Amino acid sequence: MSNTVLPDSSPLPGRRLKRLMSDYPLVPLILLLVLLVAVLQAMRPGIVNPAWIATTIKFAIPLAILAGCQTMVMLTGGIDLSVGTVATMAAFIVATQGVHHDPGVAIAIALVPALLIGLFNGIGIGVFRVHPLIMTLGTGLIGTGFLQVYQRTVISTGTAVPPSLAWLGTGLSYGVPNALLLFVPVAAFILFLLNRTGFGRLLYAVGDNEHAARLSGVRYWQVILTLYVLSALLAGIAGLLYIGLIKSASLSLAEPLVLPSVAAAVIGGTSIFGGRGGYTGTIIGALILRVLITLLTVMQIAEGARQILFGLIVLLVTAAYLRIIEDR
Repeated sequence: MSNTVLPDSSPLPGRRLKRLMSDYPLVPLILLLVLLVAVLQAMRPGIVNPAWIATTIKFAIPLAILAGCQTMVMLTGGIDLSVGTVATMAAFIVATQGVHHDPGVAIAIALVPALLIGLFNGIGIGVFRVHPLIMTLGTGLIGTGFLQVYQRTVISTGTAVPPSLAWLGTGLSYGVPNALLLFVPVAAFILFLLNRTGFGRLLYAVGDNEHAARLSGVRYWQVILTLYVLSALLAGIAGLLYIGLIKSASLSLAEPLVLPSVAAAVIGGTSIFGGRGGYTGTIIGALILRVLITLLTVMQIAEGARQILFGLIVLLVTAAYLRIIEDR
């Protein structure tokens, strides 16, 4: 009778942990968010309080909406660099038109350029097959030029942020940011669109294998056109909310949010090559970036060094997270 002992086939603890995080990809993101908050609290005791949480959420929401645009576009293997310009245009136009029109009319006027840029992006990418990076960069530059021309025509009239947008952007109700009244429906819409509709499945299919999707009868240009119009509309909404938060119109209001919106989507697990990702992780990614910005500010690091550290940390976090979920 053989006394040979079979080797233990149970996975190592480290491998089990990696498999657990691979099966539940939101867990490492939540743990990282909690860790950053804990470090922030340790560095400056008392900073993590209801007022700080409300402020963090208020500034994270416009970023999360723009990151939602990037998430949907990146699922198809594209990118939308025009969202910052679209958000800035909507914000600037609503502030200048608010002087002459009722808030509802001013908001409607502000969203028209957003829809036009989305339409041009969709036609250029979906019909004429221009690369998304080039097309959205081009329309973003064109939009910036038009905005500068527009500024000259309204420079003497001043600006007036609609009170409803200021209430949404900065207000609190029972300690809860009013901006959640807008963000919760928007987030629910994006999640429902991606997870429960045929259009959402088409986005994943196009990003996973465009050629196979075409052979299956998918009308690529219709999917892309709808996608970029929707992305521009959401970017315009983010701009309206952001002007209510900042209360100061400028020609570069939302431009600094473009690259962080891409970073939030990537940190949240959305692949830049398409076909993989989701919006829940993107929301957590936006919160992580906001807490990280606060942490670097508390450390009183010079602006240049802070940008370098911010970029390095984003790269390291993204690489580590993708390493964890690569077996999923």
